[in-house]
Amino acid sequence: MLPRERVLAALSGGKPDRTPRDFWAEEPTWARLLAHAGHDDRERLLCDLGIDVRHINAVTPPDRWVDGAMQNLWGERFIFHDTQWGRLRSHVAGALADAASLTDLERFPWPSVDDLDFSGLVEECRHLDDYAFLYGFADIWQRPSLVRGMEGMFLDMAERPEWAHFLCRRFTGFFSAEYTRAAEVTNGRIDMYLVISDLGTQRGPLISHAMFAEFVAPYIAEMVSVIHSLGGRALFHSCGNIATLIPTLLDLGIDVLDPIQPVGPEMAPERLAAEFGGRACFHGGIDMQHLLPLGTPDEVRAEARRYCEVLGAAGGYILSPAHLFQPDVPPGNVTAMYDSAP
Repeated sequence: MLPRERVLAALSGGKPDRTPRDFWAEEPTWARLLAHAGHDDRERLLCDLGIDVRHINAVTPPDRWVDGAMQNLWGERFIFHDTQWGRLRSHVAGALADAASLTDLERFPWPSVDDLDFSGLVEECRHLDDYAFLYGFADIWQRPSLVRGMEGMFLDMAERPEWAHFLCRRFTGFFSAEYTRAAEVTNGRIDMYLVISDLGTQRGPLISHAMFAEFVAPYIAEMVSVIHSLGGRALFHSCGNIATLIPTLLDLGIDVLDPIQPVGPEMAPERLAAEFGGRACFHGGIDMQHLLPLGTPDEVRAEARRYCEVLGAAGGYILSPAHLFQPDVPPGNVTAMYDSAP
């Protein structure tokens, strides 16, 4: 099978010739892997690892320096920390952390889809036509929380719900328009669109089911509806233990569930396959907290085989780490994750 055919088979609950593979990594991880490989060609590295998915995006305006931190077009702010492999960023209080009224939120210079540059997508799709495409980063609750400040967002949901809805509506409207534009530019070639909001702690959901139903679910449903209307599949990303939210996420129309972080027995592949196999394609699962940075290559290979065999047999699985590869993962463990997967 061609890489895209392999991915589409998994998305449809079929049986590809082998488990399809995806690759997500922090920038310092890329640098470490390329130094280990002895070249600086990212596409060559992906081909050597047998990766079947390519991530494509429109180009956003450059970040700028504001009040001692870098700020992106949304008002997220972050600082950088040096590591032995390169810089990693940490979020700080966002541009609307000190908002005192709904008017303050409304007056923020919100970005427009016209601020993005879609001009390179056609050539990317043409050049990489054999591969499946995953587009975007539509964060409809967590990113608003970072701009507002997590504490502020939690208080808004409890005391000023119209503020929280304003922010989620603003972001959802933008990403709906962005995904529509990307589909138009690429003539419907995109296979999957990312929807993201981290909803889990290590022990369970970050917010109550009632708050999820009011402040998150409607916006996920809207994004899924848009994605399906564009002929794509919705890949939903949430870190943490979200086992009790999975039935609702599937009812909302999510097609691919990522990263199925293995933080408890209810998030184990056997449990996921038994409860939800055939209802969605799974994506991820290979432990980023302990196994990948600290395990041996043989341990990594064994876990990758486990996920491929258990979840692949249950109706669709794409091999990927349970978060972006972090720079403390030895390059040998990255290659081991892929080199023995069935």
